[in-house]
This record gives sequence, structure tokens and C-alpha cells, in this order.
Amino acid sequence: MTDRRKRGFAIMSPETQREIARRGGQAAHRKGTAHEFTREEARVAGQRGGRVVSADRLHMSRIGQRGGLTATRTRRLRPTDARSTGEQQDTVATRGSDRAAAEDRQREC
Repeated sequence: MTDRRKRGFAIMSPETQREIARRGGQAAHRKGTAHEFTREEARVAGQRGGRVVSADRLHMSRIGQRGGLTATRTRRLRPTDARSTGEQQDTVATRGSDRAAAEDRQREC
């Protein structure tokens, strides 16, 4: 059986870890071996990440639903005539959508 006690970086405080990493980064730049992303490399990396996230259909569906609930709630809270005055009307439908949004947040936790 192996000993599972923390060793190395795991026992250091986050500040100490950050300081050591900072020094390593500075040394790599001085040596000329540090990698800095070009605009093109960063663009390609972002596209890859976007494809991975977009492939999760359930995740994308939940994002869309949340946006729809927010838009609906905003429309109901601020009818056309109240937009100019800044007044908010509290309707039964609004309270229902707030409850649905709260239930969604509860399920995610």
C-alpha cells in the first residue's frame, strides 16, 4: 500500500506555489523556451473549445432555456409603457417564471 500523505506542491500554501510558478515562468522567458500564443493559435484553440462545448446538446439546451426564461421575465416585468418610466409591474406570470428559474437553479446544484 502506498503512503497517501501530501507531498511537494500539495503541502505548500497557494501563495508559495504561485511564487515558484512565477519564477519558473520568468526563467523560461529569459531562456527563450517559454511559449506565447499568437493570435492565430489562440483563435484555433478557442474554436476547438467551442466545438467541444457545443457538442454537449443537453448543456446547450439548458443555456437556451435559461436565456428564454430571462427574456420572458424581462418582457413581463417591463411592459412597453413602463419602459420609459422605469416602473415594474409584478404579474402572476412573472412570479411563476421566477419560481421556475429558482427550481432550475436548485436542480443544478
